[in-house]
Amino acid sequence: MTMHDRVDLALLEALADDPRATVVALAERLRMSRNTVQARMARLEQSGVFLSYERSISMRALGFPIEALISVVLRQPELPRIAQELATIPEVLQAQGLSGQVDLMVRVVARDTQHLFAVDARILAIDGVDRTETSLIMDDVIPHRVKPLLAEGRAG
Repeated sequence: MTMHDRVDLALLEALADDPRATVVALAERLRMSRNTVQARMARLEQSGVFLSYERSISMRALGFPIEALISVVLRQPELPRIAQELATIPEVLQAQGLSGQVDLMVRVVARDTQHLFAVDARILAIDGVDRTETSLIMDDVIPHRVKPLLAEGRAG
């Protein structure tokens, strides 16, 4: 695990507050030189801290108001092929491998319940998928966040 100092953590907290902040804005906010911020950002990127530069896009605004998690039980040796087939389904936003009773947790979107039923059927039709169970996402009770963890790192 790479250790990050207080400057790294302050920079990451500022980015958590405003992911679109420019290097100049970050430098002003943190009272650092632009070159220092740029160098730190490059080092953080090289260390794998940043996962994606993809913007968060509202699926609801694109006509997909239903989000669901589909638990998938499958034949383990076939996981790589099954993952490739899942990736061909546009409604699949994300899939994560799990330990325990369920092998994959797949996050999907749909236009309505009939569409969700069809997406689930498409997943279930993949050879090697034994069973699925669908749970509707009702609300993000705690949206994805990193600031509390970063603040804990700065305090420690």
